[in-house]
Amino acid sequence: MTGTFLFGMQKALGVGWRDAAKPLVSDYVDRLMADIGSPPDVERARALARRLPVRVRITGPLINWQSDAANVDGSWRDRHFGDERDMPLLDRTTADGHRIQFGLSRQAWQNHPRQVGWMTLGAMLLLTALAHAYTRRLLRPLDDIRAGAGRFGAGQFAHPIPVRRHDELGQLATDVNAMAASLHQMLEAKRGLLLAISHELRSPLTRARVNTELLPETAGVAAQRQALLRDLGEMRDLVTDLLESERLGQGHAALHLEPSDMAALAREVVDSLALVHEGGGSVHLELADGLPVMRVDRMRIRLLLRNLLDNALRHSAATGKAPVLALRVLEQGVAIAIRDFGPGVDEAALPHLAEPFYRPDGSRERATGGVGLGLHLCKLVALAHGGTLDVRNASPGLEVTVILPP
Repeated sequence: MTGTFLFGMQKALGVGWRDAAKPLVSDYVDRLMADIGSPPDVERARALARRLPVRVRITGPLINWQSDAANVDGSWRDRHFGDERDMPLLDRTTADGHRIQFGLSRQAWQNHPRQVGWMTLGAMLLLTALAHAYTRRLLRPLDDIRAGAGRFGAGQFAHPIPVRRHDELGQLATDVNAMAASLHQMLEAKRGLLLAISHELRSPLTRARVNTELLPETAGVAAQRQALLRDLGEMRDLVTDLLESERLGQGHAALHLEPSDMAALAREVVDSLALVHEGGGSVHLELADGLPVMRVDRMRIRLLLRNLLDNALRHSAATGKAPVLALRVLEQGVAIAIRDFGPGVDEAALPHLAEPFYRPDGSRERATGGVGLGLHLCKLVALAHGGTLDVRNASPGLEVTVILPP
């Protein structure tokens, strides 16, 4: 591309200089003709060729002479005299019919044009480099704006777009920074309101649960007492999940990382669920050999496993099959796969399952309840550890795979 540009510029400049120099060349050739005379004087032509960097060729009825011994053919003429359109500038005809042609001498052609060519090439390369640097300087604010928009879209508002210039692009960067600051303020206000409401709900929920537990376990009250305790427990879990999801969703959640035995952590969660769920909460545990010790937030990984296994147990209860918890070692890290044997969900709903408060309309959610925060919270835990969460239909049932990097 650069070669094409330089070649085009060389041709354009060459044509421009040639057109501008034509009157000067024509006048100079007329003066040379006057020195040679008519009829042509060979001695004067020879002296002229020695004194000046020119070649002279005389052809006619009486004199046929050239200033050097080289054969002057068509290629010599084209190389030193130019094309046919330039011949009137370099050719002259005397009154007695002799034709005199002028051109640069071999030494002048070999030395000076080569130097001019290298100088022209160097100048063009320098101009190209300067143009590239200037273009990059012009476009740098656009790169800053693009990078800033990417940060703002990811929720990173701590580093605004640098304003390097005081022109339209600088004003655009200032406006985008102002927009990002406004969005950040609104998001923080929403998050603060949600956290405040969640905190305020904890106290009345705790009092309601204590008062419910104080009710007498008589035959007429026991069923209502258990139902009320179950509903209060769901509300407590909802408030806890809301608080935790907001903490993890801030983008700078503080993780208490510590070396953890993933196999022991999985067994601990499975044992705790067996005591809570009716029927024992049986889970089929598959642990690969050589599971590494990983630096994770034990409390949040325990929360992730408990939420996923709790969902799997509820959805598998009607089938009588125990859900499967499998831990495998991959190149990307450790994979935690939890599969249930419930009805599954529509393929169109899979990408939305980890969204907050999303509940598909299928029989899966109608039968098991839930508010749609558990899977969202699990995804936030995985992302906070630098991992991923993927959901797919296992036919039958659903499989959730979490990959935690080493």
